[in-house]
Amino acid sequence: MRRQSWAQSEEAGEETLQRRMSDAEEAPRESTGQNGETEMKEEEEPNPNYKEVENPQEELKDDTLAWRESQEEERKKGEEEGEEEEEEEGEEDKEIAMEETQEKAGEAQEEEASGIQKETTVEPQEMKKSMTSLETQITDSQSITSAIFPTTQRGSESKPSLQPEDSEADEFLDLDQISPEEQQMSSPERQPSGELEDTNQRPQDELGRERRDLEPEKKEEGQERSVSSTQSIAGISRESLVSTTTEDVLFQKDKSAPVYPLTLTWSFGWNSSLPVYYVREEKQRVLLYVCAHTVIIYNVFRNHQYHLQGHANIISCICISEDRRWIATADKGPDCLVIIWDTFTGIPVHTIFDSCPEGNGIRAMAMAHDAKYLATISDAEVQKVCIWKWTLAVETPACTLELPKEYGFQNYLTFNPTNNKELVSNSKTQAIYYAWYEERDTLAHSAPLLTEKTFNKLVGKFSQSIFHLNLTQILSATMEGKLVVWDIHRPPSSASTFLGFPYIKPCKLVHLQKESITVLTTIDSYIVTGDIKGNIKFYDHTLSIVNWYSHLQLSAIRTLSFSKTPATPPTEKSNYPPDCTLKGDLFVIRNFIIGTSDATMYHLTTDGTKLEKLFVEPKDAICAISCHPYQPLIAIGSICGMIKVWNYEKKRYLFSRVFEKGLGVQSLTYNPEGALLGAGFTEGTVYILDAMSLENESPEPFRYSRTSVTHISFSHDSQYMATAVSVFTNNPTTLSHLHGATATPLLCVHNASGAKASQHTVGAHSSGPVSPQIEYDLLRSYKDHLEVLDIHRTDQGCYPTCMVWYPPLTRELFLLICNSGYKVKLFNATTKMCRKTLMGPAYGSPIEQAQVLPARSMAELPKRYLVFINRDKVGLQILPVDGNPHKTTAIVCHPNGVAGMALSYDGRYAFTAGGHDRSVVQWKINSSVLEAAVSLGGEDLTPFYGLLSGGRKGKFYRELEDYFYYSQLRSQGIDTMETRKVSEHICLSELPFVMRAIGFYPSEEKIEDIFNEIKFGEYVDTGKLIDKINLPDFLRVYLNHRPPFGNTLSGIHKSFEVLGYTNSKGEKAIRREDFLKLLVTKGEHMTEEEMLDCFASLFGLNPEGWKSEPATSSVKGSEICLEEELPDEITAEIFATGILGLTISEDSGQDGQ
Repeated sequence: MRRQSWAQSEEAGEETLQRRMSDAEEAPRESTGQNGETEMKEEEEPNPNYKEVENPQEELKDDTLAWRESQEEERKKGEEEGEEEEEEEGEEDKEIAMEETQEKAGEAQEEEASGIQKETTVEPQEMKKSMTSLETQITDSQSITSAIFPTTQRGSESKPSLQPEDSEADEFLDLDQISPEEQQMSSPERQPSGELEDTNQRPQDELGRERRDLEPEKKEEGQERSVSSTQSIAGISRESLVSTTTEDVLFQKDKSAPVYPLTLTWSFGWNSSLPVYYVREEKQRVLLYVCAHTVIIYNVFRNHQYHLQGHANIISCICISEDRRWIATADKGPDCLVIIWDTFTGIPVHTIFDSCPEGNGIRAMAMAHDAKYLATISDAEVQKVCIWKWTLAVETPACTLELPKEYGFQNYLTFNPTNNKELVSNSKTQAIYYAWYEERDTLAHSAPLLTEKTFNKLVGKFSQSIFHLNLTQILSATMEGKLVVWDIHRPPSSASTFLGFPYIKPCKLVHLQKESITVLTTIDSYIVTGDIKGNIKFYDHTLSIVNWYSHLQLSAIRTLSFSKTPATPPTEKSNYPPDCTLKGDLFVIRNFIIGTSDATMYHLTTDGTKLEKLFVEPKDAICAISCHPYQPLIAIGSICGMIKVWNYEKKRYLFSRVFEKGLGVQSLTYNPEGALLGAGFTEGTVYILDAMSLENESPEPFRYSRTSVTHISFSHDSQYMATAVSVFTNNPTTLSHLHGATATPLLCVHNASGAKASQHTVGAHSSGPVSPQIEYDLLRSYKDHLEVLDIHRTDQGCYPTCMVWYPPLTRELFLLICNSGYKVKLFNATTKMCRKTLMGPAYGSPIEQAQVLPARSMAELPKRYLVFINRDKVGLQILPVDGNPHKTTAIVCHPNGVAGMALSYDGRYAFTAGGHDRSVVQWKINSSVLEAAVSLGGEDLTPFYGLLSGGRKGKFYRELEDYFYYSQLRSQGIDTMETRKVSEHICLSELPFVMRAIGFYPSEEKIEDIFNEIKFGEYVDTGKLIDKINLPDFLRVYLNHRPPFGNTLSGIHKSFEVLGYTNSKGEKAIRREDFLKLLVTKGEHMTEEEMLDCFASLFGLNPEGWKSEPATSSVKGSEICLEEELPDEITAEIFATGILGLTISEDSGQDGQ
């Protein structure tokens, strides 16, 4: 019956197959029950996946009904035999259960289910033959089957029934096991997921989980089978998004509400050191490239980017499967990852977390042409070659090989296009051939040494290596324009004997051209090369040239990627060029993408040889960005001398200018009117440019320094322009007076620090790596003299990192200054008094730049936000700053460092420049999301309790309460017999003692700042000073002023490195006499009496209290005690643990934040 049924099915032909597929789509829609209704609702929504199925279903409805009737007759003839097989085989349990469930939906569904049930029965002998044939065939139409079989992944138990028990049960999917012919021989509705599964349609780790979740337990009773089948059907209806999505879905508009405060919307620039791939061309031109740590799928016609985000380090490798469905990316750095993505959905289907335990990352990577295996080469000193079965639920490689150091750093890797067990890689000096014997867990390799004596000619350094079209040779391109031809010697395979491993041997050196070959690949029947002069040449299998493109005037070729769509056959209207053979046949080749060393990307349409420049991006570091004050324009400057202006709303390039060689753009700033653009360069010059044409507005540029101009700032009326340069110069800051469109140098400042200058109406402020804040009076200044109004130190022990004007949220005018200690300080603009010290964002490094987000409307003025960047992140903070950790968020924007930041004029977008990663990222700001997080975090002190060890109910808070109330007793006298006054406050004089009792040791200057913060907290509103504090306010003050990472040895070690000497053990130490002298003479020095009292308390010689009792110590006795208690040499560890008795950690923990 089985063979007869398949014979009838094959006679139906392709049209009958389409009708079956329509029925397979129709059956799930008719399923009843709650899950069935859910499935029907989902399918009522527009889904491009069903476009090719629904139309044939309506047109061929009558033919489909006739086919069902023929299948029902076949079912009735073999009903008895089918029932016996169902009782014996566990696989048939699900089929019977589905049949019983579908009886409730109608007679038509019962007939269909019964017929399909009969067809899916496979006899053991036929099963073995089928498996043998399937294993030897490779699917050539994987992407086509995704449109024909959108719902064929519904079976869950058929894989064990069609596969021997000793087969690899853990494998989620055999990517080359099924052919199109076998797919036509399978039931369209109950197709085994392991057989029909297309290699490029399902995420492998999702398939494994889905298979385990969907397999019901086998039961003997009919009622139990029905329940099990119902659960199975309910699970089958929830298909994976990866398996049902088509390639047109990726660029559909996302109408969902934002879920992140900062959302990446666009990336300017691309990493030209990595390949660019031609993903699709049929309906829309889609490219794939890398920008910093983000993978970008770019639709050229729609001008739309889709971002694949998941890497925390710069991406070092990228490769793509032959059918352009699966992408593999890897990075370098700590916690490096290897991620496999689905190009249809953008979903990461598999992640390898421990690819490099050493943390060095991946240097080279390749994916097999059938997408079953992934090969990687690490970037460690001793490189490892790993082959991963990424389609399995495993986190370890299937095979690993360590390469000797003498092979050099292998930087290129590729698979044999017809044998996924063979690979080739090369360094600059060594080519290696690999043969993987999976059954023996062996990765054999052959790496013959090639020298100039081998061919008695100069070979040159290798660039790339590929397998020859004849598959018996390997070709290695060199920077001397030559090809090394390697013969592959494969021993005859035998099941019983093993004659040795295959190896390669150099047989020929072919001098193809004069130019260095940078790219070597194959397409169709051609071998293709790209060289350093921008030439692209095509050779046949005999290495005879067929055609070339040398008139395109390109720079050095970095990458070539051909369309997966074959070239259109020539017609009368075609304009293909002739090849260079004697026959002069038309040279028909696929369209392709060209990436060059100057970060330019081209598209070449071979029919007519039409070269289209897709985009030109900076080839060097991008450090300068600035947004127009009232238009959606952003200016981007690069060290290569290029300035580009974009419309960031329409994502459209407008105009650019490239300066002469040696002029690298370091800083850019628009003036408040938006008419001028100030540009600072790396060699110290400053240009004033027209904002719309980028032409010079001043006849000659300013030149006051020989080092980079790091900052430019205009006054509010554009009358003054201040610049700051690197600190390695005698003239770190200059000020110019602008007269209309021209600029005249007015002032030259010699004593300001190298940081951003921030101006207001009649004054200018600057702060930098040194602590003082300097205020200048511009109205009383003249040439070569800048009047200094005030010099004020902002901090003790830390240095300021950035400064901005605080928005008018209060009645006081503040300057907000961030420092290197992760603190945010508010200084009164008039008195320069530190009014508040607050805990700033702690995300691995201090804030380096901050700007207040412009308000979009008058209604948003009471709610303001601060956008900031640190070493590698961009963040958003709700103002006013109060230390609430829920008010702050940050995301990695440039792993190798952020070089600059700019905000759009309407406050909708933030832009970050990545420096050496050659990218600028546009972030959409969704402040409502952060506001929601704050509301979820709790009110009043609830967010602050989470910052304490153990929370409010923990031991630390209970001790804090005890110390607080004990301080009340102390202030009234411990031994007093008078009636005590019960209060919720303590006087300010007791605050330092409570701080030190709980482990925070502020300096005298910090104590003074704390006192001022509390005393003047309500002075502006009430005119009264505060002289006491309650416990909730004390908790806020403590959390905001304490060190962000607790007491650590790092700061003490730095002090001992400056003050001490290196002892015999190689440690930094201070002699006892010098140590005591430093305490009474340097810094916030003590008196001798205070010092002796402190040591007496530390050594346990004093009773409780700050001052010692007269009867317990004397000066002479204390001196003798110090000589006995203190060692001759004091190290950082002795001082921290032996003298102070602290329990502190070794590191600061900053990197982990």
